[in-house]
Amino acid sequence: MDLDEVAGRLYAVPPAEFTAARAAEVRAAKEAGDVRLSRDIAKLRKPTVSAWAVNRLAREHPAELAELLGVGERLRAAWQAQDAEALAELTRARGEATARVARLARQAGGLSAAAASEVDQTLDAAVVDDGAADQVRAGRLAKPLSYSGFAPALATTPSAAPSGGPRPDSRGRGRAGKDTAAEARTRAEAEARQAREAKEAKEAREARKAKERAEAEAAHREWAEALESVTRDYDERAEKVARLERKLAKARKRLEEVRQRLEVTRREERHARRRLD
Repeated sequence: MDLDEVAGRLYAVPPAEFTAARAAEVRAAKEAGDVRLSRDIAKLRKPTVSAWAVNRLAREHPAELAELLGVGERLRAAWQAQDAEALAELTRARGEATARVARLARQAGGLSAAAASEVDQTLDAAVVDDGAADQVRAGRLAKPLSYSGFAPALATTPSAAPSGGPRPDSRGRGRAGKDTAAEARTRAEAEARQAREAKEAKEAREARKAKERAEAEAAHREWAEALESVTRDYDERAEKVARLERKLAKARKRLEEVRQRLEVTRREERHARRRLD
């Protein structure tokens, strides 16, 4: 038994059964004498409902999921090559494949609107990021994935101006004035975009911190539940051992009494035999 084998079993069970199943695996590893494995198993995080739904897709619908991830690989290659025609076709294919896989996740039931949204978010991350795709393919997610970057835009190459500066056309300074106004608008738009991106980045950081806090609280609750379960199991077993020890002590006492009677009986039998002689 190794960690991969155990993780494969644990992340296949519903979240409500995960903590008990993990505790059983920890006990099994300890009883087998593998303390390190038991510690590694104990570190496995309980999956959220949305993460479990994606894990279930990897197990129950591998072909459909593989199709979506394959579209993602080709889409990333098209971004890299800046192939506009391929990007248009693959974007359409991505939407269709994502809808099919997301529909399969919802058909299994048990997903709230928020969990379904997290499934969509995880699938989107798997399409645009190869690392996320590997995690989804493995089917062992503990929490939903997200992608904070953006798809590379097609590069545009502006016409280079002659080294001597802008060349006036037949309209002379009128054209230069329009160019200057256009440049000013471009700068203003760029500054507004930067401000918007800075605000979005700040909001994303705050959301991430809040999410990390929520995850930490969830992890603490999970470990507290596990501690309560293991403590209860320990107390039950300790009480059972104590009962057995009390029974053993009584049995030993009775055995000693019988042994003493046996010695007396043997002695009296020898005396009786000698009188016969």
